[in-house]
Amino acid sequence: MPLFGNIFSPKKTPPRKSASLSNLQSLDRSIRDVELGLNYGTPTMNLAGQSLKFEKGQWIAEAGISGGVEQREMQRLRRRNQQLEEENNLLRLKVDILLDMLSETTAECHLMEKELDELKSVSRRRK
Repeated sequence: MPLFGNIFSPKKTPPRKSASLSNLQSLDRSIRDVELGLNYGTPTMNLAGQSLKFEKGQWIAEAGISGGVEQREMQRLRRRNQQLEEENNLLRLKVDILLDMLSETTAECHLMEKELDELKSVSRRRK
């Protein structure tokens, strides 16, 4: 046995007992539930003077004095947007139809040119 102990296997130190710096331990359970509970309420924020709240996965403007006017404007804009989308779809359909017609006439034109070239070559052979 060595004189000063084995230097390669030191004794294990006991775990430290840290004092909690949080004052939440001293709070009553009911106060703790109110402060830290799961009842957060609806998230709200204020952007450019307009108050918004988060409900059912979307940010909704809170109805105030001007909220009704903005809501009507929003509905009008949605209807206009829907009309423009329908018009856009109709125009795309028309463009597709015109492109189909153009390719069909181009193909017919190429066939006619080919037939014309064949007829010219046949007439040249006869002469």
